[in-house]
Amino acid sequence: MTTGRQATVVVGMSGGVDSSVAAALLVRQGYRVIGVMLRLWAEPGCEHLNRCCTPEAMLAARQVAHRLGIPFYVYDVRQVFYRTVVQAFFQGYARGWTPNPCLVCNAHIRWGALLHYARQLGADYFATGHYARLRRTEDGRVQLLRGVDRNKDQSYVLSVLTQEQLQHTLLPIGEYTKDQVRRMAEEWDLPVAHRRESQDLCFLAGEDYRSFLARHRPDLEKPGPILDLEGRLLGTHRGLAFYTIGQRRGLGLRTGRPLYVLAKDVARNALIVGPREARGKKTLIAREVNWILGEPPAATFRAEVQIRYRARAVPASIALVEEGRAFRVAFDEPVWDITPGQRAVVYQGDLCLGGGTIVAVEDAASPALEVSAMASRQEGGQE
Repeated sequence: MTTGRQATVVVGMSGGVDSSVAAALLVRQGYRVIGVMLRLWAEPGCEHLNRCCTPEAMLAARQVAHRLGIPFYVYDVRQVFYRTVVQAFFQGYARGWTPNPCLVCNAHIRWGALLHYARQLGADYFATGHYARLRRTEDGRVQLLRGVDRNKDQSYVLSVLTQEQLQHTLLPIGEYTKDQVRRMAEEWDLPVAHRRESQDLCFLAGEDYRSFLARHRPDLEKPGPILDLEGRLLGTHRGLAFYTIGQRRGLGLRTGRPLYVLAKDVARNALIVGPREARGKKTLIAREVNWILGEPPAATFRAEVQIRYRARAVPASIALVEEGRAFRVAFDEPVWDITPGQRAVVYQGDLCLGGGTIVAVEDAASPALEVSAMASRQEGGQE
């Protein structure tokens, strides 16, 4: 990409150990490195709590940049972040979906606004501290692969990226394990070597998503019926957005046996519940499709599909539908708690082919339902 000059890389820094080591590795590889931290939206009065850009995190990133001898800038994207990520979060719940804000942020903020800013700074590449790998094919296209550390692999949240974005991307720590990354941080005396990481959504600032929604979208508190699979009325729910696919506790039902949230029927504003064994489904439909190489491998093919960030990839048959604008996944075995609004990401071994947003779930006992639920820290049937 460069012609006889030192290549420039903008590193998206968060004040954490992963992005800090990514920057350090690139400096040691001979790149001209510039550190940039995003200033993201936070609820007014809670700006100091947004975990991606707290004063503590910003200070840590500045200290790392100083230690590495690289320039450091803060790029304010609060308005575009709110319009793009937070509003999509609200709209997803209003549709009865479970949005994944990290995917939206990666596609439109980090590899959107920040990549554009990096190019304005004259950078050849944009780099992050994600645990995933890139590999260039003989025809010059870029493949996305799982990180070496399968426990930290983040290829799922990068599956929304396009060839144009990946052509300008470096992922320096994808070849390392988390333990190795921390050891490098210690060896290089980076001040973030032992900084804790958080899995919470940054703009929630540690708050439960339900109270955040109730405050910002009170219109979503719309009570309706709780129905069993036969359509019998069992109780009343607070509002579909406040329940999780697979949730058991907090339903307020006295039925003598455990019941779980199976679906959200938006048309009837009904929460559908049923027994544990009914949580398994074998087929889903995904739209908003992105194929990493720009096209799928075939009209029908075998692969493994991952339905949530921390879920296990499960063998399945994939078939393109709707003239290629969507695909159907038929799992070999029932998969629990498939959640519309989450991403169905397709793999063949370590190779990430791409994915699509889950919009419908099917099984033999019922027609496709466009239903959804929350799936962040509350996955797996817990509140």
